[in-house]
Amino acid sequence: MQYSDKVMDHFLHPRNVGEIEDASGVGEVGNAKCGDIMKIFLDVEDDIIKDVKFQTFGCGSAIASSSMATELIKGKSIHEALALTNKAVAEALDGLPPVKMHCSVLAEQAIKAALVDYAQKNNIEIPELEGFEPDHDHDHGVEDED
Repeated sequence: MQYSDKVMDHFLHPRNVGEIEDASGVGEVGNAKCGDIMKIFLDVEDDIIKDVKFQTFGCGSAIASSSMATELIKGKSIHEALALTNKAVAEALDGLPPVKMHCSVLAEQAIKAALVDYAQKNNIEIPELEGFEPDHDHDHGVEDED
């Protein structure tokens, strides 16, 4: 399987690894059956993501996707973070093999799950997240369109 230089860089030198104590929001997605589990921690102040950390158990593409996704939302508003798609994560990594696209989907979903947690903790409504449910049975064999 051929990986881009950016995927390899974010896998070998992941950014924002760790945990934020007393995080504003925490989201965990994944499936132990396939071995990819992502946990995203957000520190939000005045609707801006001041800091973001991740812990990922999974393959190199999962770690690279987590790393890139955190880089793409750090310093952004909640609504800018909500606009992040798995395709944007994959494009920022200069592509992922089709069988690994689910890793970018997990990164997008982990961010949304953390924002759901943030909204619940702060009793606020984020209309874009209404009805959001992470996909725990993601498909490894097809490219996701979301």
